[in-house]
Amino acid sequence: MSWVVTAAILALVAGIAATLVVAVQRGNGAATVNAVASLAAVLVAVAVTGGLVPAPAWLAATGPAVTLWVAAAGLLHCVGMLGPYDTVWWWDHLTHVVSGAFVAALAYAALLVVGRGGPGAALDWATVAALTVLLTLLAGVFWELIELVARSLGERFGVEPVLVHYGWRDTALDLGFDLLGAILVVLLDVRVFVAVADRSGGATQAMLLGGSGVLVLGSVTMAVFLRLNGSR
Repeated sequence: MSWVVTAAILALVAGIAATLVVAVQRGNGAATVNAVASLAAVLVAVAVTGGLVPAPAWLAATGPAVTLWVAAAGLLHCVGMLGPYDTVWWWDHLTHVVSGAFVAALAYAALLVVGRGGPGAALDWATVAALTVLLTLLAGVFWELIELVARSLGERFGVEPVLVHYGWRDTALDLGFDLLGAILVVLLDVRVFVAVADRSGGATQAMLLGGSGVLVLGSVTMAVFLRLNGSR
């Protein structure tokens, strides 16, 4: 890892840590929880890709790209929780483009590798692109449902929700910018994770199928929960 990449990761981690301090000082519970979660996600990525904890070789080989992307998306989200989500009109859109592009880049790489298949079973680029956009949209719906569940649970137990839902218009915009991130990935043919996915085709296929299953079943489960609890 070059010193430039290391410095960038350290700067992003420092930024997330700073948002945590500010959130605690303000007594903002939701921002505090999100900052802690983002910091933990980045540190786990650093530990795995840096070989500090046992992990499959293909996962450790993801290198700094995953860490940088997770840290950038985490910092944008954490800063947004401190005010810009409400005061800077484009902040939420930028965050969703970055996050959507990350999900899309992972899905795109997995689909390119798995889609090679055997004779007669390969997927053409258009199909891979369409499936990448579909999976990114599904991941976006999953996240939006998590926000609704967080709001519902917050109302039920009288606590501040750790995620904020701003209404259906905002949900539609969020999904639109998630899709924009995915479209940019497929149009620019971003293959940053393809080499990693190639290291273990079997694991890539399992993660692709398992991840898709979690998104579908999780979304259905949360939708049923919200329906039963009368959430709108």
